[in-house]
Amino acid sequence: MLSSADPGARAGTLDDLRRVIRRIEGARPFRVAPEPPETVLGGQIVDTVAGQVLTIRREFPLDHRHGRAALDRALGVSADALRVLSRDEAPPDPRRLLFLDTETTGLSGGTGTYAFLVGAGFVEDDRFVVVQHFMRDLDEEPALLAAVAPLLERASAIVTFNGSGFDVPLLETRFVLGRRRWPGNLLHLDLLHPARRMWAARFVDCRLATLEQEVLGHRRENDVPGALIPALYFEFLRRRRAAPLARVFTHNCDDVLSLIALLGWLSHALTHGEHGVDDGLDLAGIGRLWERCDPDRAVACYRGALAVGLPAPVSHAVRLRVAAWEKRQARWESACTLWQEAASAAAFDPRPWEELAKYHEHRARNAAAARALVIRALDLARTAGAASHVLEAFAHRLTRLDRLTSGRRSS
Repeated sequence: MLSSADPGARAGTLDDLRRVIRRIEGARPFRVAPEPPETVLGGQIVDTVAGQVLTIRREFPLDHRHGRAALDRALGVSADALRVLSRDEAPPDPRRLLFLDTETTGLSGGTGTYAFLVGAGFVEDDRFVVVQHFMRDLDEEPALLAAVAPLLERASAIVTFNGSGFDVPLLETRFVLGRRRWPGNLLHLDLLHPARRMWAARFVDCRLATLEQEVLGHRRENDVPGALIPALYFEFLRRRRAAPLARVFTHNCDDVLSLIALLGWLSHALTHGEHGVDDGLDLAGIGRLWERCDPDRAVACYRGALAVGLPAPVSHAVRLRVAAWEKRQARWESACTLWQEAASAAAFDPRPWEELAKYHEHRARNAAAARALVIRALDLARTAGAASHVLEAFAHRLTRLDRLTSGRRSS
């Protein structure tokens, strides 16, 4: 310890400390405070009853084309088409649909997952508006929910893609945790379900990105993969640098535009399918959509698909669908023609053989013809290596027909 009687040593120590401080200050570069996100990303800070939230608003003319699809096509969706897509007897007003997509802090859901960005699209006068509400920190969630709530209140329905499995349950959870009422009676149109019925036989998957490229003809430039979005948001929370989030906002806006464009494509196809679509696979997909609500229109689409031409596995399945409908309508001649065509397929399928055998036995009352069909089917089934239960079913039917025909011969 230095004594007060040693001023020279004390001055030397102070000089040493000053040099250390200057060296530390020289090694640490001056850091400029990051620009606020509203400056980097655009938009404005909006006051809500629960605080402030950053909101970005984008407007598009209704004739704006997202790939090959014009946005206004969705506004002409018919009541019948909406009923098919929504599975609801009271279709919503298409001009009050809310197209919804979220970006979240995780992909697993649960109470620890936040929706940090909510993109919502809606029609306003002669424009399609996309608003994006963004929370700059986790404590801004009440303000974000307060900004989203009025959009839900004035919507006739919400439109999502896989929203029933992720977006909507997540938002409902956040509303409940934030002590806000979620509009549980609001109709939800999840386009993933009709998309799967429409294109499962055509594409390797039915992800929105696949449908954008293959159906809408829209290709994203420099898009950010959805799996990386949570990490980009957490990086923003740590460093407060908003520039990397610009791609996230573009990704979210593209998702919303794809929702209205895809709804327009589906509604147009449902309305004009058998007359306005000339692709066999598309016609078969439209038939599957109509099947639950209007089987006659479904059959018309299926017949159109068969006339245009389909790959062998799809055409086989379509023939069996049409034959089943003709059977229910007791149009036996048409049904038999379709079963005969299906029975001649390269790959053995027991179903048309069973139907033909049942028809000849029970409807035509021709047990000999039914027996001949079963013998032929049993031979083909053995050659094809069919499952044991298939062989047993044909063998059982043949035994019964043998007794029936032998009894008639003896009498």
